[in-house]
Amino acid sequence: MTEAQYFTASDGTRLAYHIMGEGNDRDILLIHGLFSSATMNWIKFGHAQKLVDAGFRVIMPDLRAHGDSAAPHGKEFYPDDILARDMEELIAHLGLTDYDLGGFSLGARTTVRLIVRGATPRKVVLGGMGLEGLAGWSRRKDFFLEAIAQFDTAKRGDPHWLSIQFMKTMKVDREATALLLGTFTDTDPDALAVITQPVLVVCGTEDRDNGSAEKLVAALPDATYAPVPGTHMSSVTEGAMGDAIVAFLK
Repeated sequence: MTEAQYFTASDGTRLAYHIMGEGNDRDILLIHGLFSSATMNWIKFGHAQKLVDAGFRVIMPDLRAHGDSAAPHGKEFYPDDILARDMEELIAHLGLTDYDLGGFSLGARTTVRLIVRGATPRKVVLGGMGLEGLAGWSRRKDFFLEAIAQFDTAKRGDPHWLSIQFMKTMKVDREATALLLGTFTDTDPDALAVITQPVLVVCGTEDRDNGSAEKLVAALPDATYAPVPGTHMSSVTEGAMGDAIVAFLK
């Protein structure tokens, strides 16, 4: 477990990030998925340590309303694309100019938003993401809002059950999360042409939660597909995911 460090976003929200591999030569910023945290996605299952062992300094933020970061209430804290703005401010706070960038699920979606908005990483990792997952957010948003509404009533077998159990495990702030779900901006497939960097799309062989990884690879100018075992929930726990990321970045 790494001790969280903090910075203050431009709207006054206190945001956490974790760093492993201080003193290593090359930086990678990794963004976790929805309802998760830096510790859950990147540290617990060894992915960050593999990157450290390969010579990387690994920077892992906790998104607002996640992990050790604040979860403010009030619509003023949740404008469109707020997560991308937060990450831009973290990049500026740390003075990153020569770095790799990646994420899993919501983290991959946020990575794409960052590049569309002007970020210029060297290499890009998109985990647990398909082409359809970058747009059409309203359907997914409605699903998760329904899960929040059924937080205390859904029974095993309900399609929302697994998401609710994960939210309970991660002790999410439901009011803040509901506000955050309304901030995610779609990225049209035509906009992907700006992502000219080498991209790794790494996705579970049974994961179709965010659409087709193969179609995402085909839509990007310079992308490689790395299938790993598992579903959307389980693939990020597989050592194969960390191995694929290291192999690509090295």
